[in-house]
Amino acid sequence: MVLNIIFIIVGIAIVLWGADRLTDGAVALAQKMNIPEIVIGLTIVAMGTSMPEFFVSLMSAINGTPDLAVGNVVGSNIFNSLLIVGVAAIVAPMVISKSTVKKDIPFAVLASALLFGLGLDNNISRIDALILSIVFVFFMIYTVRTGKQGSQENTNENSNKIENKEKQAKNQNTLSQFFKFLIGKEKEKLMPIWIAIILLLIGLACLIFGSNLFVNAATEVATALGVSQAIIGLTIVAGGTSLPELATSVVAAKKGQSAIAMGNVIGSNVMNILMILGITGLICPMQVNGITIVDLSILLLSAVLLWLFSYTKYTVQRWEGVVLCAIFGGYMAWLISSAI
Repeated sequence: MVLNIIFIIVGIAIVLWGADRLTDGAVALAQKMNIPEIVIGLTIVAMGTSMPEFFVSLMSAINGTPDLAVGNVVGSNIFNSLLIVGVAAIVAPMVISKSTVKKDIPFAVLASALLFGLGLDNNISRIDALILSIVFVFFMIYTVRTGKQGSQENTNENSNKIENKEKQAKNQNTLSQFFKFLIGKEKEKLMPIWIAIILLLIGLACLIFGSNLFVNAATEVATALGVSQAIIGLTIVAGGTSLPELATSVVAAKKGQSAIAMGNVIGSNVMNILMILGITGLICPMQVNGITIVDLSILLLSAVLLWLFSYTKYTVQRWEGVVLCAIFGGYMAWLISSAI
């Protein structure tokens, strides 16, 4: 028990450090390639931070524990929409672009509504998984196309700034420059693209390793206490696999990069449902008994609330963050009381 608690603490520390590196690398990559930060958040960052959910859900389904697999996805999305956005908004109000509110967040609501409808029969069949996968492909194509349109508008404006900063960067020793970026001492300067990519990879590796360490240790503790697989998936495992999203979004919000923070949450929610359950269901159809109508309702409600709050002055304000956290706390209390 003591060793598992140590693993939990170490896992959290690794995730937090990795999230910082991932955010810096993602922002630099967006600047270098003239790609809007929201697109980086919706794709690269979101897919990377969703890898823990993917591996946990896939292995859970293959090992014959589908309640854990689906509970992980449902719980992670609830964590993302309520706790992560809530905490990030409390740290710093999150400014949301009109295009994100009108084009990107509706995909997260659609994905939640799809899972709500498909999950009512407590079964994720291959046909259900195929539907989710097709919608995911459409989402990725749509995101990339809209991102290219936005990047063309910003190309001329950003090119001169990038050239000037590149000249300054070339005058420094590349090896010492990399280590300064690695420890976070040159965040204000535009880093070379190779450093941005390395930081992205290091950040992703830390997020995956740290969250897996956390999940394994936390699951051991919960199992020893006799908690059901569905409850473990909705709480312990979902919280652990959502650590990358929490760390990345809070760090990004603190740095004033709310586009990365919101894009990470939206993209992760969409990928958790469409990509993870789509691929997992195609490989191994799942009969789910432990996920209730209340869990699916909270999933859909959290996505709708996130959409509504984003409409208020196109900002998720601190009081709205408090409301999201309060709803999350109430849901967690209900889960715990139902498990006792």
